[in-house]
Amino acid sequence: MSRRDYLPAGAVLAGLLLALDQFTKYLALTRLAGTPGCPLIPGVFELFYLENRGAAFGVLSGRQWFFIAVAAVMMAAAVFVYLRLPEDRHYHLLRVVCVLILAGAAGNMTDRFVHHYVIDFLYFSLIDFPVFNVADSYVCVGAALAVVSMFTLYKEDDFGFLIPGKK
Repeated sequence: MSRRDYLPAGAVLAGLLLALDQFTKYLALTRLAGTPGCPLIPGVFELFYLENRGAAFGVLSGRQWFFIAVAAVMMAAAVFVYLRLPEDRHYHLLRVVCVLILAGAAGNMTDRFVHHYVIDFLYFSLIDFPVFNVADSYVCVGAALAVVSMFTLYKEDDFGFLIPGKK
């Protein structure tokens, strides 16, 4: 695949992931809001509607512009890295990481612009994990893949492409 193929493929994948995130949030808003929730695996996992005006655990509640700025920086960084990635197959995983982070940041940023809060609805009640959404999953999986791959798949020399003027 050439760079010409990677760009539309990444854009389409990011768009599909964003659409899936927004669709699931629409379903949560229209089907879960105002209900006590819906246990999928009783005592373990449930769908529970929550309007999150902060970050994880409600930290920095009401600081919408801060979160929009953070999401914009994450998106810009993901696009920058994606555009600079060499065409080599060795970097396929990093392409996926960039797309996941871009789609996740865009999904939550969209919520903040449209609703002034993020719609969360996935809840692991067994461990009382904070309620989250599909976009959060994209960002967490992308970040985890990035960290694991940097320790296992890539070497320091593999990131020279990030320095402007270097290939």
